[in-house]
Amino acid sequence: MKMMKGMLIALAPATLFSIYLFRLDAVLLIIVGVAAAVGSEALYQYIAKKPLKIKDLSAVVTGLLLALTVSPTLPLYALAAGSVVGIVIGKQVFGGYGKNILNPALFGRLFIIYAFPGTMAPWLTPIHGITTATPLQNFRSEGTLTPLYDLFIGIIPGSLGETSGLLLLLGGAWLIYKRYANWRIPASVVAAVVVISILTGQNVLFHLLSGSLILGAFFMATDPITSPRTDPGRYIFGFGVGLIIMAMRLWGWLPEGTTFAILGMNVLVPLINRFTKTKSKGKSA
Repeated sequence: MKMMKGMLIALAPATLFSIYLFRLDAVLLIIVGVAAAVGSEALYQYIAKKPLKIKDLSAVVTGLLLALTVSPTLPLYALAAGSVVGIVIGKQVFGGYGKNILNPALFGRLFIIYAFPGTMAPWLTPIHGITTATPLQNFRSEGTLTPLYDLFIGIIPGSLGETSGLLLLLGGAWLIYKRYANWRIPASVVAAVVVISILTGQNVLFHLLSGSLILGAFFMATDPITSPRTDPGRYIFGFGVGLIIMAMRLWGWLPEGTTFAILGMNVLVPLINRFTKTKSKGKSA
């Protein structure tokens, strides 16, 4: 529970800023995302005759994270369905918190993308709510770069909680300072993005500050349940996430690939753990 409280504290600045930017749409999505996650977890545990564990706040964090990754125009029913699927199929069927292999929030987001195609759009300008394109959509279609100041402060269209690089970095720094997140994973994600950006002649800061990269790298890729247990494994995992994100942005079918990158590397975690685990002393090499 201590870690989950830390996550909520770290997400608070970006969450409050999303409410400022997208007003009632953000409030409703956050309420629905959290309520559906907590409610579905409690109902599943009741039906399965398992101890009720919603007080550990893990479902609250899942619901909030999912809400922060969606467009302010997403229908509430789609978000509710994503929260339920993320909690029940992405978490509870594996045995609950500590046994799931995929990040539940991102699994719920993936479900929304495929079960309700097109509902993530349109995207809105902050405060005024005018339909527009996101920075990564503009980059993909026109090759234009959003001013770095706008990306850093967050006065841009995008998912509820991904807009402000500044607030997300502050929250991520808090998680690392409190040791709720292992710094090696986001550092490796950033390293991969920097390397690929330089090799392909891209603007490094634009790619670091745009999309869900910071939100994903600090708040979801660092999930201790779905990330490697060893330090070498964490470097491999983070670099793989960054590599997939950049590959999707530059050559993939979607302008953003954070969801696919983290879930894809989640699947490889057992293999990464196996090949990076420290051999016991006394055993032959």
